[in-house]
Amino acid sequence: MKKHYYLLALIACLLFSCQTYKNIPYYQDLDRSGPTQEQITNYTPTVIQSEDIIGVNVSSRTPEQSAIFNYTSKDNQANFSGYLVDAKGEIQLPLIGPLRVAGLTTNQVQEKMNQLLTTYFKDPISNVRILNFKVSIYGDVLKPDVYSIKDERISIIEALTLAGDLNITAKRNIILIREDNGKRNFIPIDLTSKKIFSSPYYYLKNNDQIYVQPDKLKVATVDRSRTASLVLSALSVVAIVFSVLYK
Repeated sequence: MKKHYYLLALIACLLFSCQTYKNIPYYQDLDRSGPTQEQITNYTPTVIQSEDIIGVNVSSRTPEQSAIFNYTSKDNQANFSGYLVDAKGEIQLPLIGPLRVAGLTTNQVQEKMNQLLTTYFKDPISNVRILNFKVSIYGDVLKPDVYSIKDERISIIEALTLAGDLNITAKRNIILIREDNGKRNFIPIDLTSKKIFSSPYYYLKNNDQIYVQPDKLKVATVDRSRTASLVLSALSVVAIVFSVLYK
């Protein structure tokens, strides 16, 4: 009788393991019989918005004059000077004054600045970037954190890789939280399908959040561990009491 019980328990464990594994791999609908190819059509450059910090660096044939735009470090290296985009969508620049940048890409701001600076400098070249570009990744990942992004082009997969990837106990349906035009959007993303690569949400925007929900298996494991710890603690207390009473 006991043998039958152990056999049934083993079969149940194997079935549970198979069912759990089916939910783990990414891109399950991808044709793995050979190389495949598709066009990238869902990338759009990041546009600047209020509360962004815009880094500006300007060079020209008159470097002494254009240096007014640049922050110089202690080792005399020219770095980006940061300008906060105000509620009007503007930054305040030397010589130029208020410049509207909200809704523009960094490349568009560069072109705009180059045109305006020709009045003051010879052959000016502007470099512009978003200094406070960041994404938050939390939940059932290896390294939850707020990550600063140097490149304005980052995908969900790259962001999850920064966080050490999903834990084995994490659900492969994650939530992207994005604030846009005064609204907070909660967007489900299915990592088990290759359709993620053509999703309009595949490339992240500044201040995006990614939440990774743990599977019920992890919660059950944690609960069992806590219960076992409580039982062991209680038994230790009982053992101490008995040892004192019957010493």
